[in-house]
Amino acid sequence: QVQLVESGGGLVQAGGSLRLSCVASGRTFSRYGVGWFRQAPGKEREFVAVNWSSGITGVSDSVKGRFTISRDHAKNTVYLQMNSLKPEDTGVYYCAATSKAFRVDVIDYWGKGTLVTVSS
Repeated sequence: QVQLVESGGGLVQAGGSLRLSCVASGRTFSRYGVGWFRQAPGKEREFVAVNWSSGITGVSDSVKGRFTISRDHAKNTVYLQMNSLKPEDTGVYYCAATSKAFRVDVIDYWGKGTLVTVSS
């Protein structure tokens, strides 16, 4: 079992920065791909970024060049550094862990989410 707890969300003005953290419990955490999805009001949950156990990372085109994902295996923590935030980045950000693909339908574990609000 893996439990994921997010933190770091909040209200920020456009152009600002936030750093989200996802702390995982469970000794097998290092074997999972871990990353972030987000869900804006009235929209489907969408992929943001992933960090695989190999160290390979990926981010969506919508956040490329602005968001960076990193992982500290010693602390069982994954971070999402978000810079140059835009109002369209507003939503609930969910930490997720997968042993398969990083897709909503095959995620093994979800966090409860943290709200990010970007004001214009």
